[in-house]
Amino acid sequence: MKNLSVGELKNQFSEVLEKIQKGESFGILYGRKKKPIAMIVPYAEKTKKSKRQIGLLEGKVDIRFADDFKMTEEELLGQQ
Repeated sequence: MKNLSVGELKNQFSEVLEKIQKGESFGILYGRKKKPIAMIVPYAEKTKKSKRQIGLLEGKVDIRFADDFKMTEEELLGQQ
């Protein structure tokens, strides 16, 4: 990622956009202290979410609750 001041961004805007289209990212710096205030990154199309597979971690994890754990399923799921 390359950092640019606001002035540099103004002067090189077309070139910066071309580089962004090719996958580069840019940080925008502002003020005398050149404080980072924003990032310009390539736009990514949202992909379709696949259905969540049930039981994905079955046999891979072991979950145990302490004997004094007192919470109903509804409380755990935030339904109360």
